[in-house]
Amino acid sequence: MRLFWRIYFIDWKYSKLTYFGTFLGISGFVDMKNLVLVGGAGGIGRSLANRALDEGWAVTVMDLEKSLAKHPPAKGIKSRQIDLTNPPSIENAFSDFNQLSGFVNLAGYMQGLNSIEETTNKDFDEVINLNLKGAFLVAKKALPLLRVNGGSMVNVVSGLASHVRPKYGAYGISKAGLINLTKTLALEEAPKVRVNAVGPSAVDTAFLRGGTGRSDENEPISLNIENYVKITPLARMAVPEDIVGPIMFLLGSDSSFMTGQTLWVNGGGYMP
Repeated sequence: MRLFWRIYFIDWKYSKLTYFGTFLGISGFVDMKNLVLVGGAGGIGRSLANRALDEGWAVTVMDLEKSLAKHPPAKGIKSRQIDLTNPPSIENAFSDFNQLSGFVNLAGYMQGLNSIEETTNKDFDEVINLNLKGAFLVAKKALPLLRVNGGSMVNVVSGLASHVRPKYGAYGISKAGLINLTKTLALEEAPKVRVNAVGPSAVDTAFLRGGTGRSDENEPISLNIENYVKITPLARMAVPEDIVGPIMFLLGSDSSFMTGQTLWVNGGGYMP
């Protein structure tokens, strides 16, 4: 008769879960996969955190204090406060980790719809600082941790980085820069760390209503949903679960020969 048993040991300081198992006389210690989700309190992040937890990842959600208070992570998921425009906050958020198997940057910020001429210097700087410089700063903290065991990084960009539309200039520019950052990191970190991106179209989350943590999430939606659905071949708007699957694919072994790539998830609405 085959015997299979596990005794779990939890080291909360380093977010590690290891087990000692015996199966047909074979035993050893195995690290559980650590996953950090920056911007994880948003709609996509919450769905991703729950899915990853179900699949055996040790998940830590990082987001603004206000976002975490409004959307506390589910049981079994840890949280850390982080502000991507504040370097000491980033340093503190990562201080307790010694290795990562996965890292996902979901953070995104968009000002109101304005032409480039109408966009103020302040508004442009805020979007670039959070979406691009912030991504640069957290990537620098995550990379040494990912190198330990050869992990995977996924940046969430946007269809607007490729499918350029008027009045989305600052946001589209920031996300196009994030694609370039993704490709650069993929080349610099290969073969130890894989770096890819997922590019969603509009997703039915609080982001369309002002953003998680930066609004009351009830602002009017600027997008004409009825017209948007009409021009989308799959005839609907994306929901968070549509984006979670591709992210999980890029984190896992099924994408082990992919790096520097962007998976476009847009219902066929445009094909870059």
